Amino acid sequence: MYRPEIKVIDCTVRDGGLMNKWQFSDEFVRNVYHALSKAGVDYMEIGYLSSECMFSRKEVGAWKFCAEKDLQKIIGDSEKKIKLSAMADIGRIEYDDIPMKCDSSLDMIRVACYVHQVDAAIDLAHHCIDKGYEVTINLMAVSTVSQRDLEEALQDLAKSRVPIIYLVDSFGFFYSEHIDVLAKKYMESLPGKTIGIHCHNNQQLGFANTISAIINGINYLDATLYGIGRGAGNCPLELLISFLKNPKFKVRPLIEVIEKEILPWSKKIDWGYFVPYMITGTLNQHPRTAIAQMESDDPDKITDFYDQAISLPT
Repeated sequence: MYRPEIKVIDCTVRDGGLMNKWQFSDEFVRNVYHALSKAGVDYMEIGYLSSECMFSRKEVGAWKFCAEKDLQKIIGDSEKKIKLSAMADIGRIEYDDIPMKCDSSLDMIRVACYVHQVDAAIDLAHHCIDKGYEVTINLMAVSTVSQRDLEEALQDLAKSRVPIIYLVDSFGFFYSEHIDVLAKKYMESLPGKTIGIHCHNNQQLGFANTISAIINGINYLDATLYGIGRGAGNCPLELLISFLKNPKFKVRPLIEVIEKEILPWSKKIDWGYFVPYMITGTLNQHPRTAIAQMESDDPDKITDFYDQAISLPT
């Protein structure tokens, strides 16, 4: 009743950090790490790999960089029981900033890019593969891409050595029928590769669209605790683990860490379903304007925000 090849990747610290500049305490990250390990989650995406020449530790927390010294504070002396992942954005990391796998506690690097950056993403991904890492390419904002551009990008990815390619609903625009069509396109265009899914929750469809992806044979699944993430957030991990029928997964450790660590953050930062995020999702727009509205002095003036959003050029 389950597919053992399915892998679950928790993005709580990496995606949630977009809401607070990764200002999570070591205790927070450590408690999430242990909870995910107990729950049987396959990977913990603990943050980004970024160049310290481009970002300052005075402005962002440790998980914007995932330096080995910080990773060791979380892992400690015990045996590592969950694989660790970090995301690298094209243009925000230098090749020399990526250590050899033998010198890092990271297991996987996920290269995030837009369609026009595919060539650079493949080059960076191959560099990471040659350094010993598991690697994915996460193709972002495909809801805004023409069919021709997407097909050309998938053709280039098919020729690469990258084994895992992600379908990313960056703006929370897709419905299940979009996932059905795109999952088929990715699989037909990328024979022999594994497909992943990363959904945003602007229309409260992050979990539903992840289920559609599973039904369509997608095997790498992203989620976060209590859906924490930029703007509308992501597919909630506790829902996904409850849905999957693999007996290795345990829900109770996730509930415990949500109570202890995530709920307190929900009182300090806002993520999840809010009307401004719904508006940008349904209009297939980047959530930056909705985030600005939520952080403004008048976040409840949502009619004015809607009028402004529908007047933006498409």
